[in-house]
Amino acid sequence: MTKFRFGLAAAVAFGVCVGAGPALAEDPPQAEIDAMRKALAKYEDPYVAVRDLYLSTVGCVHYDGSTMEGHLNYAKGAMGIHFVNLTIQGPPDPAKPNVLIYEPLGKGKLKLVAAEWLVPLAVAKERPVLLGQPFQGPMEGHEPLIPQGFHHYDLHAWLFKDNPNGMFTPTNPNVSCEHAEFSLMEMPTKLVTP
Repeated sequence: MTKFRFGLAAAVAFGVCVGAGPALAEDPPQAEIDAMRKALAKYEDPYVAVRDLYLSTVGCVHYDGSTMEGHLNYAKGAMGIHFVNLTIQGPPDPAKPNVLIYEPLGKGKLKLVAAEWLVPLAVAKERPVLLGQPFQGPMEGHEPLIPQGFHHYDLHAWLFKDNPNGMFTPTNPNVSCEHAEFSLMEMPTKLVTP
């Protein structure tokens, strides 16, 4: 169980994802998106997130748009700083993501920009779907930060900052790690067979 929790913590912590474009599904009804925003709005204050056991990974994750055959393709842009809650388990719940994502604005200020749901491949009987959106993956963990053997699916939702590439696209060109104390340029990660 400890090994699983470590792998889950690492994978969730750095928000790995697949694909350069939005998930291929119809947009969920606006009422569902509004309900998610309302449920997560309290986390616009990162101290509230920490009190609810979302713990910061400190590093701001971004990508340069590099591609590699057989690997994940991330559009150039950033995700931000991931706050991970390991107490959230079970099927993905729109109101309870495993991860909250913040953009660093400088001088200790953070802006909530997105949420992420993560499902380990070991517990997924099929590709997870949330709000009609198929999760991306399965994928390896991101070495050296996430054990390569930690295979999983994930889904991002840009609920609090517009993403010109689509609400469910993993990276956002409108998010920057420029003001982050710790910036982490990720490289494409290998896709795996379910």
